[in-house]
Amino acid sequence: MIQVIRFMKGYLLIKVSGFSPERFMNLCSNHNIFLWDIENYGEYYMMKISLKGFYQIKGITRKTGTRVVITKRYGLPFLSPRMWRRRIFLAGLLGSLFFWMWMSRYIWAIEVEGNYYVTTDIFQDFLYENGFQVGMKKDDVVIEQLEKNIRSEFDIVTWTSARIDGTRLLIQVKENDLISVQDKAPEKAQEGEGIDLVAGKEGEVVSIVTRSGTPKVSAGDMVKEGDVLVEGGIPIMNEDGTVRKYEYCRADADILLRCVYRLTEDIDEKYEQKQYTGKEKKRPFVMVGTKKVNIPDFGGEYEEFDVVEEKDQLKLFENYYLPLYFGCDHIREYVTEEKIYKKEEVKGLFEEKIKKFIESLQEKGVQIIEKNVTINKVSGVWKMKVDFLAVEKTGTEKKTGLMQIEEGTVPEENQE
Repeated sequence: MIQVIRFMKGYLLIKVSGFSPERFMNLCSNHNIFLWDIENYGEYYMMKISLKGFYQIKGITRKTGTRVVITKRYGLPFLSPRMWRRRIFLAGLLGSLFFWMWMSRYIWAIEVEGNYYVTTDIFQDFLYENGFQVGMKKDDVVIEQLEKNIRSEFDIVTWTSARIDGTRLLIQVKENDLISVQDKAPEKAQEGEGIDLVAGKEGEVVSIVTRSGTPKVSAGDMVKEGDVLVEGGIPIMNEDGTVRKYEYCRADADILLRCVYRLTEDIDEKYEQKQYTGKEKKRPFVMVGTKKVNIPDFGGEYEEFDVVEEKDQLKLFENYYLPLYFGCDHIREYVTEEKIYKKEEVKGLFEEKIKKFIESLQEKGVQIIEKNVTINKVSGVWKMKVDFLAVEKTGTEKKTGLMQIEEGTVPEENQE
């Protein structure tokens, strides 16, 4: 703290020589003039003195016959004249400081980490629709609401964390690898309610092993989508064989269903193919926010071309991003040729689509038993229809429709 005060008031490094430097120091002490960092060099002394004290030693030097020479100046009073001479530089420095402070109040980069099933593009669209975008104020970012919205929108996201790091909004998520995006959350049963298992698809029951609940179908039965397979209630019988009440439970069973999946695809016989000519050029650009400025290209424009954009965002330090991008557009010329698919080519394209469809079913635990493929050409369009005979686990949870029987009443099915 003392050093700061000395710097604000200013001080000097002086060289004291002559008849009696020791007497000079004693008289300074008697007049409350503080000296420090005193060093003896034999014929002279080096010491530091405050600027105010320096103006009080004129009479002392005369009495002691000493000579005082200023060798160095320190502190703010000596900086001000230099700073004034560099006022343009100082104004630019202060302006830059104000600019960086103002820019730091905004979000200039949004990154998503940990996503696999939900692509970054889908996340970016979701954030934009909910008002989270590059250029928004940090104060407008409500972290808790953002995390809640992500978990509500994407069922597959089991954990999310968002934080502001510098001028970057970093969103980290974890997805459930054991379920697909299309899986539905199980029904929540209230106390005193039962949960049925219903068919998720039309087909034939291959086998059923019930652990809890009342089975309503058996192997070989045909069911439709939504039919009850296992009821979430166990009937408690009276002595006369009538149902006295139902004991509700959550139905649980392993049920295999033989069902049919159908895949249809169309491919036009004629198609356009790009043939690249080998001509390519680069066009540098600068982008501020969303405004892109290309450096003029004095060469001729291609009639047909592809553009691949590469850009890097400017940042200071590790996480201080700025809305300034430098990049280059890679422009490749091509010509379009009209071609006709051969039957072998069409077959190969359809086989690839079938392979991907089967892989998507297998990821859900569906076992393919056989497939029937039909390929025809109608009016210049190749048409494919594939029927897959498959076996899959079924049983979607749903609140039971069983109504509890009130005492003194007899179910209609037991009345005569």
